[in-house]
Amino acid sequence: MSYKKILILKFSLLFILNLNAQIQNKSWKNIIYKSDDAWFASNEAKEIAENVLLYQRDIGGWPKNIQMQDKLAEVDRIALTLLKPNTKDITIDNGATIQEMDFLSKMYKQIPDNRYKEAFLKGLDYILEAQYKNGGWPQFYPLKKGYYTHITYNDNSMINVLNLLKEIKDKTDFYSIKPNDKIILKAQNAFNKGIDCILKTQYKQNGILTSWCAQHDENSLLPAKARAYELPSLSGYESADIVLLLMSIENPSKEIITAVNAAVTWFEKVKITGLREERTYDEKGKVNDKKMIPDENAPAIWARFMELDDNRPFFCDRDGIKKYSIEEIGSERRNGYAWYVTSPEKVLKKYPKWKVKNGITALKQQQNDKYYVVVTQDGSGDYKTIQEAINNSKAFPYERITIFIKNGIYKEKIKIHEWNTNVSLIGESKEKTIITYDDYFNKLSLGRNSTFYTYTVLVEANDIILKNLTIENSSGDVGQAVALSVFSHRIVVVDCRLLGNQDTLYASGIGKQYYKNCYIEGTTDFIFGSATAFFENCEIHSKKDSYITAASTPKDSLFGYVFKDCNLTSNDITSKVYLGRPWRIYAKTVFINCTLGKHILPEGWHNWSKSEAEKTSFYAEYENRGEGSNTKSRVSWSHQLCKKESKKYTQKNVLGNSNWYENI
Repeated sequence: MSYKKILILKFSLLFILNLNAQIQNKSWKNIIYKSDDAWFASNEAKEIAENVLLYQRDIGGWPKNIQMQDKLAEVDRIALTLLKPNTKDITIDNGATIQEMDFLSKMYKQIPDNRYKEAFLKGLDYILEAQYKNGGWPQFYPLKKGYYTHITYNDNSMINVLNLLKEIKDKTDFYSIKPNDKIILKAQNAFNKGIDCILKTQYKQNGILTSWCAQHDENSLLPAKARAYELPSLSGYESADIVLLLMSIENPSKEIITAVNAAVTWFEKVKITGLREERTYDEKGKVNDKKMIPDENAPAIWARFMELDDNRPFFCDRDGIKKYSIEEIGSERRNGYAWYVTSPEKVLKKYPKWKVKNGITALKQQQNDKYYVVVTQDGSGDYKTIQEAINNSKAFPYERITIFIKNGIYKEKIKIHEWNTNVSLIGESKEKTIITYDDYFNKLSLGRNSTFYTYTVLVEANDIILKNLTIENSSGDVGQAVALSVFSHRIVVVDCRLLGNQDTLYASGIGKQYYKNCYIEGTTDFIFGSATAFFENCEIHSKKDSYITAASTPKDSLFGYVFKDCNLTSNDITSKVYLGRPWRIYAKTVFINCTLGKHILPEGWHNWSKSEAEKTSFYAEYENRGEGSNTKSRVSWSHQLCKKESKKYTQKNVLGNSNWYENI
């Protein structure tokens, strides 16, 4: 055969291989893992083994998604022989290389052909060579440009490698082919480096260990992007097998125990209940639609992709734009990708026995438990009440103290004292972690200032984070009754529900406060006080015809209340609501890019019968939308910002240095 014809055959096969790589076919995998041991002694198995040997490249690895059981013509065999030196597209992705080695091991057990052993050991050499110095593995080796160089947990690629190395370094009988002691030592060192990489890539959210991303940057170890719809995120799928591997390690180190405990806490926190995936199929049995259906009896599921900062599930089309409902993405990606998974359930089922086996009696995320404590009403945590956890926290700590509060209704009157700085109260879920109390003005009867004693939660300390909580004053529509009272500096309230009626949120003091993704409801003046506060992406819900804000901004403050990208809503009986009125005459309140419902009155603002406030207060709007956003009838003393003026109302300008709120 001429050299020219050989080249044509070579490039034809490359085209075929690349075409096959676009198609996921599980039949090869089923042959490896679902065939009886005796089958591997059959003539059919021997024929397939010849193909496996032929597809292996000289470097030791295999390309992915090859249907090894397909018969090869003589021309194909010639082309594959010519491809042996080629290192393109050799990978551990989609089970490649590992599953071929598993097959060869099963073949060798039945037919001790030395070629099977040599090919297996060459594959092992390839795996050892492909490892990064930091312990991770790229998707392709030799390295392929693009996201393929990232450390890849995607589809359990790296975990498959580590499970293989574990069997070898533990000298089990899982593989019939036994490497020599030198190779076993290399496998042990590679495994240890891999585990170290896993521990270093476990993502910290607000200082707390959580889970892993499908890909991590090979240099920074931070979550990284792969395909357009595979954005940096916490993974409900890949993280499960990572934890199962860590749990399989005998005599785990403190670091491994910490990692497992943290991941289990995270799995419990982010599991989704009451939701079931419903599929419809076409006449060929292919999925043509997926819908998520409410079902209170459905088993727990987990999202494949979750936001790094707040665990919110998201979905993507090939345009890479995040959506927060699976119904918002096109049918091709919606039906062609596993957006929800159940694999973490395996972790949760094995975890109790793992704890007993390793003598673990309490769930801790940090080795130094002074900085991480758990509140549970059933006594399984460190404390049964939130206030007890706060009272036992170190005063003015140098490190942040996290108080993780498990789901439950906590009827407590909470006070975060001035000396309890640098504390985070983190709920398991904002809907089910509820802090409630029922004090109100006339109930306390402490004089004209009784309002300020009605709080459910009072924050006096600086540098506090409140997250995933419902904070409620449950006294009803009985007058002044505060749910959350804050008058300190650098306070972050994120993903919380603030429930009440009159005076729900007392945002006061001379400090800076940040509210993000919160639901705040009330009747009269339900956001009031003197603070500089930035509200972002919050729902502000009016329950009665009245006033939303009552700012008492100090005269010299540059900003008061700033609402940006918020949604102002109401119930069906509410139709006459003012954006605000001045509790004190220098009140400042601005709404920017907000959606104003039809309940907002055309005049917008009220002077609280203080004519001087019309000259001294500053009430303004910019590019709002919705039925209540028409500014033609606004009071003459309010302001409509121009584009240049609106630019000063950024987070950084309003709140100052971003290091205390930016990464929450």
